[in-house]
Amino acid sequence: MAKNDKLKTASVLAFERKLDPSDALFFAGQWSRRDQAGEWPAVTIREKSVRGTISNRLKAKDQDPAKLDARIESPNPQTVDVAALPSEADTLMARFTLRVLSGAGKPSACNDADYQAKLDQAVRGYVATHGFAELASRYAYNLANGRFLWRNRVGAEQVEVQVRLMEQGEPAEIWTFDALSLSLRGFEPTEEAKTSLHALAGCITDGLSGGRHVLLEVVAFARLGAGQEVFPSQELILDRGRGDKSKTLYRVGETAGMHSQKLGNAIRTIDTWYPKDEDENLGPIAVEPYGSVTTQGKAYRQPKQKADFYSLLDSWMLKDQAPTVEQQHFVMAILIRGGVFGDAG
Repeated sequence: MAKNDKLKTASVLAFERKLDPSDALFFAGQWSRRDQAGEWPAVTIREKSVRGTISNRLKAKDQDPAKLDARIESPNPQTVDVAALPSEADTLMARFTLRVLSGAGKPSACNDADYQAKLDQAVRGYVATHGFAELASRYAYNLANGRFLWRNRVGAEQVEVQVRLMEQGEPAEIWTFDALSLSLRGFEPTEEAKTSLHALAGCITDGLSGGRHVLLEVVAFARLGAGQEVFPSQELILDRGRGDKSKTLYRVGETAGMHSQKLGNAIRTIDTWYPKDEDENLGPIAVEPYGSVTTQGKAYRQPKQKADFYSLLDSWMLKDQAPTVEQQHFVMAILIRGGVFGDAG
């Protein structure tokens, strides 16, 4: 198809997120009493002061044995926030809601009518050909496997996830999953989970396509052991002074919680279409324009490889070169994620 020489990327181009989680709140109770979870008390955050030891890497000038002995003898007091289950509770409950909004691919702001018309055409073509089934099935899988629990999922003896479709404030449907039976490395459902996953994915598809109002309540139970530490989000505080608390945990009122951004990152960890070596088995990564994985300090979608979101979108919109089906899924997942993508520079 001929290259479109006149069309340019809009300088103002923004999309609102279409998967909108709340913060998650933490509660504690007994695994055997999950049916009474509504009465469980909140997990609270308390301060703990400890004497730390010198464990950081030393510079050459500090490696003198006498200096090191002197530093080790000096106290290194630290005050940190901690959150843990009570001694009489062995299970963490994390609860949040997730709105699934319609209008995927429709910009909330675009200052170029021609560009918006081309974008609408591309999005309608994608939806007509593929629908949202592939993306919705992956979002559903990440709810069912409890990926959003992050470190609280690691080492748990049992993890159960209940996803409730809410209507008029009451659950209209409930799907229950054995989260540990569902891998974090792929999206292959177990036989036991297949029917519920299919129904949940269909519900998310309906929400993204505007077929119905969709509000999900997600309740996860992780059996960790009585008194065990749990892991809310940690606040990023850049201007700590000397002697200030060295770790601050997130709380909503007096209840330990997890940031909605952290939940959203886990839910959109569906990108398996990024370039990688054959012997590389990282598994899915979060949908990000450059495929960034901060824990590895690496971007898996490099502009030089034309694998990043902007290169794919520009080729599709400006050059009439539709990406492969897998990369179309990625582009649409970015639009569902939301963000500001205009060519203002």
